[in-house]
Amino acid sequence: MLTIDEHIGIHGQNVVTRVQVVPEREADENSGPALRVTIDDEIVGDVSMAAVVHVMKRYAKELSPEVSLEGPRLELGEGLTLQMFRHRARYDVIARDFLVLAREGDQPIAELSTSIAAALIHFAKASRRTQ
Repeated sequence: MLTIDEHIGIHGQNVVTRVQVVPEREADENSGPALRVTIDDEIVGDVSMAAVVHVMKRYAKELSPEVSLEGPRLELGEGLTLQMFRHRARYDVIARDFLVLAREGDQPIAELSTSIAAALIHFAKASRRTQ
């Protein structure tokens, strides 16, 4: 399980969004592995790995080679990993959390974790409505 977003909710509570790999979605045994999205340990829904890759390719940019990746990592299968890392650029006052999608042999791509979390939550909710 990988924490991809934490923020303070409207009532002052800590809201935590996590993802984990599930072997196959419960709605369709032939669908293959998916990424299960949870908010505060409640299941929001499952997102196909193809959708995860699509979201990352849509929003993420290539990661600069001089950035060292340190942080928790989730193996997605087929050579894909999703990793959270905290980075503070020269112009930032505080560090920001990023998600990095890496595939063996390709340049890793990264985007702010809050942006990717929002997109994955949207797809996860949509997947629950279509079941």
